[in-house]
Amino acid sequence: MGARSVAIVGASETTKLGVVPDMSQIQLHADAALNAMKDAGLKPKDIDGVATAVETPQQIAHYLGITPSWVDGTSVGGCSFMIHLRHAAAAIEAGLAKTILITHGESGRSRVGQPGRSVPPSSLNGQFEQPFGPFGPPTMFPIPVLRYMKKYGVTHEQIAMVSVVQREWAAKNPRATFKDPITVDDVLNSRMIAYPFRLLECCLVTDGGGALIVTHRDRAKDFPQKPVYVLGTGESVETPMISQMADFTSSRAFSVAGPTAFKEAGITHKDVDHLMIYDAFAHLPLYGLEDLGFVGRGEAGRFIAERNTAPGGKLPVNTNGGGLSYMHSGMYGMYALQESVRQMRGTAPAQIPGAKISVCHGVGGMFAASGTIIFSNQAA
Repeated sequence: MGARSVAIVGASETTKLGVVPDMSQIQLHADAALNAMKDAGLKPKDIDGVATAVETPQQIAHYLGITPSWVDGTSVGGCSFMIHLRHAAAAIEAGLAKTILITHGESGRSRVGQPGRSVPPSSLNGQFEQPFGPFGPPTMFPIPVLRYMKKYGVTHEQIAMVSVVQREWAAKNPRATFKDPITVDDVLNSRMIAYPFRLLECCLVTDGGGALIVTHRDRAKDFPQKPVYVLGTGESVETPMISQMADFTSSRAFSVAGPTAFKEAGITHKDVDHLMIYDAFAHLPLYGLEDLGFVGRGEAGRFIAERNTAPGGKLPVNTNGGGLSYMHSGMYGMYALQESVRQMRGTAPAQIPGAKISVCHGVGGMFAASGTIIFSNQAA
């Protein structure tokens, strides 16, 4: 059965999102966890599995008063939570745990109780990239993007349309950080950060968190919320150094995680009603659409520019507003998962009528890692 054996029975984000200067990072984890437990009608004593990233499972379990029989501290960047969900499904299938809590919390903007960011000199990045003077993802992501644009003739206007469309979705979401409409000209005239990225093509920097509770599908109807079933999962990693990608126009990790999840779910692209693609920067939905096989190589820019992913389009993408307009505390994957769950529950602010299958695709450490989860609100 694999991933098909499990269901999401609790899901929630932190009470507040955006700027939360009165809560530390571990408090954000706890706030999200307690909200998810309330959503599922559970107490800490009911949880026997804990998964988290950056904060360790032992810190989260102790802080919440949980003594688990299974833990996962996989931390590979923003898609860690997709991978936690995959591992949780395997653990439940194997009988290692019955009710697993996956938490995320990040004081990305206020930096309260969050460890400092550094690149160890002994790491591969520290030895072979940092000496050349990069300043984090905004200065590293342009390396593959410029090759991608050159190879396929993708235009600045097409990439800018990603930000425009995301903002249209965000306008429908009361919890979104930015809701005011923007145009392609607004994006292209915003401040240059690192060519070709302008300010409006870069993710937000916010505070917040989220949590999920997973159990065996046979128990799902014992909980108060409509269960959301996991149909398929996938994971992979490529290289911690973006300069060493095998192909700057495609992610090997994407190309393993996505097809693995589709194969396990037993679905085709035509079956997908809703899609979440991690969008720390505006180019990522283009890579995701192509590496997951929704469009051909070099076709994603035109596909988005033609409004296929926009409200009213045939493939709704990033319906919460994404990391560009909704929320991005640094590790965005949990927020993408939350929106997929809302869509499958039928409770999303920008609900897609009749949606039955949602694909949620994440990236971590720029292109270093990937996780893909396929959800359904149908038990079969």
